[in-house]
Amino acid sequence: MGLGQASAHSTAMEGDCLSCIKYLMFVFNFFIFLGGSFLLGVGIWVLVDPSGFREIVAANPLLFTGVYIILAMGGMLFLLGFLGCCGAIRENKCLLLFFFLLILIIFLAELAAAILAFIFREHLTREYFTKELKKHYQGYNNSDVFTSTWNAIMTTFECCGVNSPEDFQDSLFGLVPEACCLRNSNLGDGSYINKDGCLTGSMTYRNNKGCYSAVVDYFETYIYLAGALAIVVLTIELFAMVFAMCLFRGIQ
Repeated sequence: MGLGQASAHSTAMEGDCLSCIKYLMFVFNFFIFLGGSFLLGVGIWVLVDPSGFREIVAANPLLFTGVYIILAMGGMLFLLGFLGCCGAIRENKCLLLFFFLLILIIFLAELAAAILAFIFREHLTREYFTKELKKHYQGYNNSDVFTSTWNAIMTTFECCGVNSPEDFQDSLFGLVPEACCLRNSNLGDGSYINKDGCLTGSMTYRNNKGCYSAVVDYFETYIYLAGALAIVVLTIELFAMVFAMCLFRGIQ
């Protein structure tokens, strides 16, 4: 009798624990689902907005790329949240397994990206970018991905070259490009202050700061936040996998 009561008590505790995990996982994934829905909504709104915001984004390649990144992240979170919610509340082993595998793939991809970033960190040096810029930059040829990316960076961060405009003197292009010229931010139309003066070599009408320093300065304030966020995301993914597998194994 005593053994039977102990067994029943143990079974009841396991059932309570499983129920707790189920509802925790549902709430957790519901918030992921809402976050994914929000990002999808923002991305779609930017692409179809009739008020002119789409044109502003389309004019800047970095912002335009960012919209599609938001859409991809939103879609991924939407799918993850949906699978997690349905798998938890319906106690569906197939959905839970798919959720676990999807989280595992994302986790391994992030881990691989971190390892590759560490291995190829020497390719992120000032000297490497300078060498590549001189070898491949083509000035006004925006059909070239390398050139259009550099033009977008120089326009967005108001900089010129990797170190300074002098990087273009012995480059393939051979001239200071239009993207280095100062723009009239007060008018808000992106017009140049003095394009002819800039292209003829006047330092007064061009951006003289190198893009390497400009980009590093811009992201320096966010580097610790990005690191902390990455740790939080990886921790959440680990807990999500543990919860999913515990629930998967606990379902009869």
